Amino acid sequence: MSTQNTSIKMIRALGFPWATQDPFIFCAYHNDRYPKGNAQLGPDASLGGRAIGQDFDPSNDWRMYHGKTVPGFPHHPHSGFETVTIGKKGLIDHADSLGAAGRFGNGDVQWMTAGKGVQHSEMFPLLRDDAENPLELFQIWLNLPKKSKRVEPHFKMLWADKVPVYEADGVKVDIIAGELEGHKAPAPAPDSWAADLANEVAIWTIKLSAGKTFTLPAASAGLNRSLYFYQGNSVSADGQDIPAQKIIDLHSDQPTTLTAGTEDAYFLFLQGKPINEPVVQHGPFVANDREGIIQIMQEYQATEFGGWPWPRPDQVHERSRGRFARHVDGRVEEKA
Repeated sequence: MSTQNTSIKMIRALGFPWATQDPFIFCAYHNDRYPKGNAQLGPDASLGGRAIGQDFDPSNDWRMYHGKTVPGFPHHPHSGFETVTIGKKGLIDHADSLGAAGRFGNGDVQWMTAGKGVQHSEMFPLLRDDAENPLELFQIWLNLPKKSKRVEPHFKMLWADKVPVYEADGVKVDIIAGELEGHKAPAPAPDSWAADLANEVAIWTIKLSAGKTFTLPAASAGLNRSLYFYQGNSVSADGQDIPAQKIIDLHSDQPTTLTAGTEDAYFLFLQGKPINEPVVQHGPFVANDREGIIQIMQEYQATEFGGWPWPRPDQVHERSRGRFARHVDGRVEEKA
């Protein structure tokens, strides 16, 4: 549905995964109410009736995804783009073919440049054996331009205490990329499309309390700008009532006034200058043409992007381990 005389360009159904615009190429939202954990950090519950290895059924309270013992995504390759993983609730265990590893969540963000090729795993260990283990996260794929598709892989953590938060009357905005009212996000990975401020990449999560109003400020013309309304009952956008589970595509050079309905409203906001290059995707590989995909596949078959240095494809860390990141250079960050 398109609109006229407002900042709204189009309204679409949310679906799964969420549709994106250049420079973004994929977005998934996971919200799982996992039960208590068992000794293997998996669910202390029956897995009967589930499509183990391919458990994505949205009618269930929680899913195993590609995991067989622990929920999540055992080792798999990526090339030609970046992943931005926003852990809103719960903890995520990371391991990769570079030897980097980490445990993050509860507001942390992992920014990984796949570049010329990397393998990684993202597992959801159920650390609590005395209570439920809720998990909420976004994973966003941000494309790389042709000049950067072959850069070295890079792993970076944006810890929750370093992610700026804008708060006003009834509004809370976590700024993962971009800037709002003088609140500037930490620097992204160095080869990212977001690293050039002229590309005006913004990644925000927004909570708008019931009945409260927030205005998305205008940016430059010609950017792609999408607002994902994923939780709440309704929002008024420039005076138009819109139900939840919608993508609202916006004109970037116009402000948008949002007023939440009778429930708190939650949004993901993605914005950026389009790369405007051909995109050819084959599963976890992204190139500019079919020949590029063939090259990536041949390299992966020959090298496995350095191989997998961990004892398990679904690598998880010790139950007692807190949030941490071990980088390729051996540097270790420990968080509470």
